Amino acid sequence: MKIVIVNKSDSTGGAAVVSYRLMMALRAAGADARMLVAEKLTDSPYVALAAPAWKLKRAFLADRLRIALANGFNRATLFRLDAAAAGIDLSRHPWIREADAVMINWINQGLLSLRGIERIGHLGKRILWTMHDMWNLTGLCHHAGECRRYVAPGECGDCPLLQHHASPDDLSHRVSVGKKELYRRCRIDFVAVSSWLAGKGRESSLLGDQRLSVIPNAFHLPCRENIARVENPDELRIIFGAARLDDEVKDFPMLIESLHALKRQYPELAARTRLILYGGIRNEGLIGEIPLPVEYTGLLRKPAEVAALYSRADIVVSTSRFETLPGTLVEGQAYGCLPVTFGSGGQRDIVDHGNTGLIVDRTNDRIADARAIADAIARGASMIAADGPALRARMYDSVRARFDAPSVAAAYLRLLSTPD
Repeated sequence: MKIVIVNKSDSTGGAAVVSYRLMMALRAAGADARMLVAEKLTDSPYVALAAPAWKLKRAFLADRLRIALANGFNRATLFRLDAAAAGIDLSRHPWIREADAVMINWINQGLLSLRGIERIGHLGKRILWTMHDMWNLTGLCHHAGECRRYVAPGECGDCPLLQHHASPDDLSHRVSVGKKELYRRCRIDFVAVSSWLAGKGRESSLLGDQRLSVIPNAFHLPCRENIARVENPDELRIIFGAARLDDEVKDFPMLIESLHALKRQYPELAARTRLILYGGIRNEGLIGEIPLPVEYTGLLRKPAEVAALYSRADIVVSTSRFETLPGTLVEGQAYGCLPVTFGSGGQRDIVDHGNTGLIVDRTNDRIADARAIADAIARGASMIAADGPALRARMYDSVRARFDAPSVAAAYLRLLSTPD
């Protein structure tokens, strides 16, 4: 089977990383899988640029101009919104022409337009569209936050992110109408990477009546015998990582507040706790506000470096406001780190509360939420002290069974083998 995965990049961003992993897993399973991208950073012969660089640049600028005109040239939301108004016509690309199936992933910012997707649909190819966020079920945004305008029987319009440029017939409404027409005219199998995201899709006006499956992202997880844990019973080591630590979605200030709460509520535990941080950060001054010893590595690009950090950490924390399927919790468990996380997204697909990690229900009270994370860290430390080896075995078996790349590739191939 010939499969082409279309994604903005082959290595920049979460969707790019998991798309590349999936391509390699599909190839290992016997499929002729390839990727078309707007940004090629790997040297893989199975990845190609979708078009010459000048065409990609022109499409990117045209696409961003459409958003800028709609939001009043507000830089704060320029890259939080996408209209898929401009893109490359991939229906003429030989890889697309020869493919049995086209798997669309993250295609915004000038790679594919809605019209370009329809042109691929007219070729009669099997189309799978993997949703890494909420963009398929909203007008413009990738994460709706507290906004519920996308929920059936309503539809987008008066977009909060357009602020005073919003109206009932604003760009969010017009793009939502365009998506509805695309979904009506093209046969598409939608794939959500978490049950949480699938639930959002099923309650939406755009995807409520579409074919929608749940298949998680693919992870290259280690063999059990290759994991070299570095234990230190005198310390509790907490790890927190992200591509950008102070991205507002990650809520890094909540992590800081939670560690202050840990120091107030559990001073003896805090005295032997240190924090391991990895990822980029714009405001490094935030690190100085952490009340515990900190080891900050900066942005790591080699998986082996990240694995080495997990192997000497005990608890992996996520304080994100929302996450579709947080990979840090999957990878952390594989290497022996107990997850402590808010449940604002796909965390419940990864963590079995009380068994393979701890999930905290987020409220609108930041002080209470910080205390709850601190309580969960203390409880997690007790779980590790009581029976660390058995806990780590449960976590490993749980994520290996569901998220290992070969299992995910097999799930996609099963979906592709079902009648269209």
